[in-house]
Amino acid sequence: MHLTDRKIGFIGTGKMGESLIRGILGAHSDISIYASDVYEPALERLNKELGINVSTENANTIANSDIVVLAIKPQILKDILAQIKDDITSDKLVISIAAGVPVAAIEDELNSDARVIRVMPNIAATVAEAASAICTGTNATAEDAEVSLAIFRSLGSAIQVPEKLMDAVTGLSGSGPAYIFPIIEAMADGAVHEGLDRASAITLAAQTVLGAAKMVLETGMHPGELKDMVTSPAGTTIRGIHTLEESGVRAAFMNAVIASSERSKELGK
Repeated sequence: MHLTDRKIGFIGTGKMGESLIRGILGAHSDISIYASDVYEPALERLNKELGINVSTENANTIANSDIVVLAIKPQILKDILAQIKDDITSDKLVISIAAGVPVAAIEDELNSDARVIRVMPNIAATVAEAASAICTGTNATAEDAEVSLAIFRSLGSAIQVPEKLMDAVTGLSGSGPAYIFPIIEAMADGAVHEGLDRASAITLAAQTVLGAAKMVLETGMHPGELKDMVTSPAGTTIRGIHTLEESGVRAAFMNAVIASSERSKELGK
C-alpha cells in the first residue's frame, strides 16, 4: 500500500503523537502532516524541527487531512470527540491510539457513518521499531485496514487482531518497552558492579537485547531453543539462568503483562 500524497492529521502531540509523527516522516518524507494541540510551545517546536503544519484548532487539522489520528489520552477522548463530531465526515478515516477505548465507544460519539480504526502502537515508533496492532470498526473498509497497516508497518511491525485481543496487545507491546528499559539498566548495573564502565555497559546491554530480539524474529525459532543454543552444560549462562529462575523472572514478566492488560480493560469501561 503506497502512502504518497496522503494527508495525515494528528490531534494531540504528546509523547506518543510526536513519536508517530517523527516515525512517519522518517519513512515517508512526501507525506503531509498536520497537527493540533492546546500546548502551543510543542506545536511551535514541531513546526520548527519537522516543518509540519500546526494549529491550535482541531477543525483546521481535520479539514486538511484524509486520515485523522486521535493521539490523546483516553480520559479526555470523549470530550474531544464531542468537539470534532461534525468535522468528521465519511471521507475521513479516524485512527485512535487511545489505550483501552473500544471502537464502539468512539463510534457512539461520532456520526453513524464514521470510519474508525483502533490501533495500539508503542513508543519505539520513534526509531521505526514499533510493535503495533489494529482492529477495525463497523464502517471501516478493507482498504482502511490496509492503509492503517501500511502506516504502522512503516514504523516497525503491525498486525491485525480481533478487538477482544487489544487489551492483551496493550499489556504486551503497548506497555512492553517500559518493562525492557529497567532490564537493560539492571544488566548494565551488574556489569558496572563487575568493573565495566557505565557507557560501555549500557551499549552492550542494549545491543544484547536488540540482537536477541532480532534472532527470534529472523530465525523463527522458539525462544527456548535459542536459549539452549547459548546455554552450555555447567557453563556461565546456565548459572545466570538459574539465578533468574530463583528470582521468579518469568512470573514477574507474565504478571506485568496481565496487570497492564487489566488496566487497559478498566480504561475502556
